[in-house]
Amino acid sequence: MWRAYGGTLQRAVTALKFRRDVGLAQLFGERLAEPVAAAGWPVEIVTPVPLGRNRLRERGYNQTALIARPLAALLGARYAPGALARARETRPQVGLSLAERRANVAGAFRGDPAHVSARCVLLVDDVMTTGATLDAASAAVLGAGASVVYAGAVARVI
Repeated sequence: MWRAYGGTLQRAVTALKFRRDVGLAQLFGERLAEPVAAAGWPVEIVTPVPLGRNRLRERGYNQTALIARPLAALLGARYAPGALARARETRPQVGLSLAERRANVAGAFRGDPAHVSARCVLLVDDVMTTGATLDAASAAVLGAGASVVYAGAVARVI
């Protein structure tokens, strides 16, 4: 579930990520909840795509986690930020080709079986460009035993 990335939406995502306009996270969570609920996905666990330690330290917060928390509440699902962790640091994906993006995030995530085993998991990201990050995150969660993995992003670069 996503909306095209550009214009006002791009400015809003940028404000959340880089200008600390964290109030936008609630709005984004609400906007994601509508299509997820309409699709009838049986979501039990909602987890954000985690930032690397360096980016989290620079920014001071994970914007995707701020989106995922109200989304989980609206869906009646458990918010589980520990269900997915960074196994290693990666470089920013901006400007990388599809092959470079896939290589960059290959093996970058680790799912936690204690959170996801035999559960339906919704991964949340802010922007999806090629899908490489969500693919790698999905593989980690499935590898940890999730029964089904869905992915939602606020926006999609098209």
